[in-house]
This record gives sequence, C-alpha cells and structure tokens, in this order.
Amino acid sequence: MEERKGIVRFKGRELTLVGRPVGVGDKAPDFSALDQDLREVRLSDFAGKVVLISSTPSLDTPVCDMQAHRFNDEASGLPEDAVVINVSMDLPFAIKRFCTTGKVDRIKTLSDHREASFGLSYGLLIKELRLLARAVLVVDREGVVRYLQIVPEISEHPDYDRAMEELRKLL
Repeated sequence: MEERKGIVRFKGRELTLVGRPVGVGDKAPDFSALDQDLREVRLSDFAGKVVLISSTPSLDTPVCDMQAHRFNDEASGLPEDAVVINVSMDLPFAIKRFCTTGKVDRIKTLSDHREASFGLSYGLLIKELRLLARAVLVVDREGVVRYLQIVPEISEHPDYDRAMEELRKLL
C-alpha cells in the first residue's frame, strides 16, 4: 500500500496518506460506500453525471459540518445531471442523525467506514487517524477527474468557490 507524507497536516502535525493517489486527468476509480440507510452506493451509480466529491474527516466537527452545509446549499441550484457526494468515515447512523438534525438533504452523504474503499482508491486515507483527508474532487460525465484540491491543513476549509466553478464548467 502506497504511503505519502508531507501532503496533509493536522494542527501542524504531518500525517501520512495511504492508498493510490489520483490526479487531474486520471480515470476516477470506482468505490463502494454506505449511505445513511446502510445501502451500498458506488461512484459508478452516477455514470453520465458530473459529480463533486467532498471528502471530510468527520461530520461531527465544525469545519466538516460547515463544508457539508455549504455544498448542500450549493447543490440546490444544480441541474439533475450534477451530483454532490460527501464521504467521511462516520458511521451511517451518525450521518443520518447529522443530516436529519442539520437539514442536509440535497447531497448524498456516504460512509467509508467499512472498507475505506474511497480513501484507499483515492489515496486520501490518513494512516494515523483512520479518517479521510479534507479534499474536493470534480469528476466529469466520462468519469475523469477534472479538479482536485487536497486541503494541506485538514482543520481548514477547501476553496468552495473554485470547486463550484470547476463543476459548473462541466455542465
């Protein structure tokens, strides 16, 4: 399993990313995660659509909460051929509670806790914490990664405006 250091930190502490890294221009690997009702969801389920993937360490933290809410708000103005997914290592039950209490209903919220399929397929699993790095990817209709931001300090926000700009270019 490939390991990379020097890409992300948590409060200044360097962390190790595990898995195969993905870059702009690469075919987006398929992955399997669970939705809040314990159903398996795969990236391939959204074939032919433009997909924004928001990767968060845990929805139970202020920055992740804000990230999910921001993309949920942004998703309300998108056409049906665009999908916004949030992936975290949170348990499906915690995700369901988060979405219900926070009125997050426009994005697909997925749990990677079972196999870390997303984290390992995209090189975004943090070895020391078994959480996902904060990142945003945009995948085009042909399944190619067209935008990727891995946030260097996982306690900071991604560039929401840039991610949405890149998504809208593909619509």
